[in-house]
Formats: sequence, structure tokens, C-alpha cells
Amino acid sequence: MNFILADGNYREHLLPFTFTRPVADIRIGILTIREKWERVLNCEVSALTESYLSVKYPLVLDKMNVVINASFLPNQDFVDAVRKLRLGEALIFNEEVIAYATGDPQKGFDLAEYKSIVLNSTLITVKNTWDIFSKNGEALQADYDLITTGRKSAPIADTNRVIAPENIFLEEGAQVEHSILNASTGPIYLGKDTLVMEGNMIRGAFALCEKAVVKMGAKIYGPTTIGPYGKVCGEINNSVIFGYSSKGHDGYLGNAVLGEWCNIGADSNNSNLKNNYAKVRLWNYATERFDQTGLQFCGLMMGDHSKTAINTMFNTGTVIGVSVNVYTPGFPRNFVPSFSWGGASGFSAYLPKKAFEAAKVMMARRGVEFDEKEADILNHVFELTKKWRKY
Repeated sequence: MNFILADGNYREHLLPFTFTRPVADIRIGILTIREKWERVLNCEVSALTESYLSVKYPLVLDKMNVVINASFLPNQDFVDAVRKLRLGEALIFNEEVIAYATGDPQKGFDLAEYKSIVLNSTLITVKNTWDIFSKNGEALQADYDLITTGRKSAPIADTNRVIAPENIFLEEGAQVEHSILNASTGPIYLGKDTLVMEGNMIRGAFALCEKAVVKMGAKIYGPTTIGPYGKVCGEINNSVIFGYSSKGHDGYLGNAVLGEWCNIGADSNNSNLKNNYAKVRLWNYATERFDQTGLQFCGLMMGDHSKTAINTMFNTGTVIGVSVNVYTPGFPRNFVPSFSWGGASGFSAYLPKKAFEAAKVMMARRGVEFDEKEADILNHVFELTKKWRKY
């Protein structure tokens, strides 16, 4: 049985993060959605995504394929139902098709050709960008249970002040000294070879993924996830950083999601609450308008390879695209298209050649090559997003 995670109907609602990755490679909780499914199925899974992404994220086909909507996260009921699917059967949850078994995943899907099987369960769904941070606590607890059940944590140094140590797990090589760890409000997970420097205050739920670093004097409120090789400091609240990104200095990041290869300049801040306490509207690429999130707290959504200068400020509910460089004083508008350069006083186009130069240097610092696949994806994103740039 070959398992495939499909982008499904919510890919556009998850832009700008899905400009540069399949839905399956969104990080929520500790793991990406793909990593969750690979653990519970005990096998590799591939992605059914946009053609320009498929070179980096290739689709694997077999005679018997189970296609799973990547916006629906696994639990035991879902996994059991997926394993039982046979050719010509489709799994239905809340009147949506969430999985089906087929010999040809690239053929258009017609429910009339399938036998419907209803799943009665409770699933975590990722259908909008703000779901990534607003549901991160549920996903983090589920991942923590998945990863740590039946295993023993590495020892926690006695220089730390610890609350609810039974909810703290350190992987091999994780280091934390002279910090306060409060896991009474959610688990704390420190991945392999992570480093929490001295003088930090961390309140769960919190995940620090492989080789990520918390610099000295950070104040972190959960549920927060720092992806692999990330580097953070300052004040962070209920945020998800996918990986290889840095918020390495003082400043506030709250109710936010950052993609990969982002850098937040020193003393940069985002607002996560409107002055009138109204529910926040957020730019939606699918509808091409600012849609209601239903949330009172909603901060910054920033796509891959975007950067800010020191002392940058963002209004409540700001969406920044891919390869954006924000550097002038004042609040930029709350939707900045991909490949833009500037700030509150205005933007100009950030041409791929210049953007690639910065990306190559940043990635090389982490030992990762900026290759032709990455360049082709970003060139495609540049063309896709032209309609939103008026400069």
C-alpha cells in the first residue's frame, strides 16, 4: 500500500507557506504533517502537489495508492480507517473526502465512483494559515505523546528550576542550564542537540526541534514551536517557526507563523491585538481579500526567505509573502506581496537575482546549498505573484 499526502482544497488558503512547499510539509506541533504520517504509518509518504514543486517533492506511485488530504492530521481512528481502505473506497469526515484508494492518483476524483465510508472521530485540521498557531497546542501535545511514549528523557540539569518535570522530555544532546521550565501548562520538548542558554523562562507547551537554539534571556509562552536549526530570543508567544529561521534578538513575536530562512531584525515587534479589541481580518490569497479569522489575537504570517531590519513594526494581522525585505521605519501595510523591497514609505520589486544572492549566503551559513531546484521554485513564485505587485 502506497500512501500519498495531497494538497487538497486548502492549499491556496495556506499561502504564502504553500508557495514553497506542499501542505504536507507544514510544521505544526513538533513535526511536519508528513513526518506525523510517516511515524504512524511506519513508512515513507510522498506528496501530490503543484507541478513546479514536484521536482523537489516528487510523487511516488504504485498499483494501490491511498491518497490522504494533508490538511487533516492523523489520530488513531483516522490511521486505522486509512489502513483498511481498499480500491474504490473513500473516507468521509464531516461531509469532506479525506482519503481514498485508487490506482491512478493523478486522475480527477469523482465521489460517485467510490464507496463512501464515514469516519466518526475528532480531527485537528489545518485549513487556514492561522490554524497553524491557534491549533499548535493540540498538535504539540499529540506529537509529544507520539514521540515520547515508552521512552525515557535525558536528565535535566539540577541548575534549572523545573515545574512538572514529568511533562518535560530532552532528546540526546539537548542542553539546558540555569533556566526556568514550567511544563504545568503543556509539555516541553527539547530535540536532539538543541541548546537553551542560561537565564531563559519557558512556559509550555513548547517544542525546540533538532539543533535549534534559545539564546540568553528569552521569555517564551506556549504553545510555541521552534523548528530545526532555528535561533530565537526576546519575547515569543504562541508562535510557530518552521525551521532555519532566526529571531535572535529582543522584540515581540506573538500569534505568528514564520516560514523557513526568515530573519527578524533586532527590536522588531508585531502587534497581535487591535486597539479596539475587534476580531482580526487577514489577507487570504484564495479569496484575494481580507477575511475574518474569528480570532481576537492574530499577529504575523511571513513566507520563506523574508527578512526585517532592526526596529521593524508590524500591524495586527499582517501577511508577508516570500522573499520580502522590510527595512524602512513605520508600519508597512498589512499585506506585502512576495519579492517586495521597502516598508511604510513604499515598496519596489525585489528581483530574484538579488534575492538569490542573499538566500545563497544565508543557507550556506547553515551548511545548506541553494540549488537549482530552490531557484526554480522561487522563480515560479516570482511569476505567480506579479499580479499583487503594483511596482
